[in-house]
Formats: sequence, structure tokens, C-alpha cells
Amino acid sequence: MSNTNGDFNSRIDYVFKIVLIGDSAVGKSQLLARFSRNEFSLDSKATIGVEFQTKTLLVDNKTVKAQIWDTAGQERYRAVTSAYYRGAVGAMLVYDITKRQTFDHMARWLEELRSHADKNIIIMLIGNKSDLKSLRAVPTEDAQEFAERENLYFMETSALEATNVESAFLNALKEIYQVASRKSLTANGGDLSKSTSLKGVTIVVPQHDPDPRAKTGGCCS
Repeated sequence: MSNTNGDFNSRIDYVFKIVLIGDSAVGKSQLLARFSRNEFSLDSKATIGVEFQTKTLLVDNKTVKAQIWDTAGQERYRAVTSAYYRGAVGAMLVYDITKRQTFDHMARWLEELRSHADKNIIIMLIGNKSDLKSLRAVPTEDAQEFAERENLYFMETSALEATNVESAFLNALKEIYQVASRKSLTANGGDLSKSTSLKGVTIVVPQHDPDPRAKTGGCCS
């Protein structure tokens, strides 16, 4: 698997929507910036509303556009959930390893995710800020146990040091891709959203996406 932000001569074969969820200030926006642009800002401000970034990758010689959505974790933005989760094929549940409360809230976030998204969405539990080892409040074993119990993928990351950030996103995208590729469906092929055997894989592209080669489908209204 390789990735690039450059242009591809071939069409976009797949567009996968992944959502970032978790409490405020756990580093969701920093993870997104690190993966999509390889950037990190020490004075990052809280996300207001919803934003997304895209990154194009080559997976098994197929062109995949990852569309990663980020929203604020504060309670007052919960109203965006229905549109935010719609069409998502993957989710990153993010907590801060130095703040136990953010991990304790994972069960609540997971419940919300499962109530809004497809029941078979690919979910990865992310323990961010692994560079702050001396301040750790969440043992790795606790997160591993939770992930195993809830059938989640799990990885600890550091957006600051770029540790495991790309691996986390690529592993999630690879799992999503494998499901889609087994059915030999592309963005120009069948309707993934109507196949219950595809573990909920859906191809979603925002209506304002400037790429005419990608199939357009509604995502948020």
C-alpha cells in the first residue's frame, strides 16, 4: 500500500468516508492534519462545527480517496451527528492517554456511533498523545481489553511525533478496502449501500467535490 497527495491519471475507484469522534482536546484535528498534510500545530484551536480533509492513496493498484471528517467533541455540537455519521464506512474513536475521563467516555461515544452508523462499520480505538508517557493515565492494557471486548481495532498514536498516525489510518482503510474489493465493486459500479453483505461499506462523495471522475452521492444536508 502506498499513498500520495498527487494527481492520478486513473479514475477514483473508491471514496471512503471516515469519521473522527471523541471528547474535545484529545487531538482529533491534529491526527487529521498529520495524516492528510503531515502538519502539527502547537496552538491548534478547537474545531467549530465540521470539517474534512481528503487524501488519495494507492491500495492494491486501485485509487482510493480517503475522506476524513472531524467535528468538535463538545456536547453543544451533538446536533450534527446524524449527518456527520451518514455514509461513514470507518470511524476513529480517539481518547487522550493522559486524561482518564476521555477514555471512560469511549463507551458512550461507541454507543452513539453504533446508534447512528451502520452496525458493521470498521472502528479503530485510538489512544493519542503517546509521547506524554510520564503523564499516562490510561494503561495500554485497559484500552486493549476494551477494544477486544467491543471488537475494535486498537493503536496508540502521537500526532506530535507522527507515531503510528499513518499506520492507524492505513490499517483502517485497508480493512474497508478489502471488504469492498471482495465484491469487485468500484465507484463506477454497483450500489454498495444496498448490499447488506458488504459490512456496511458505502461510497460517499460530497456534492461539491470538484472531481468529475468520482461518483457523487449525498453525505450531509
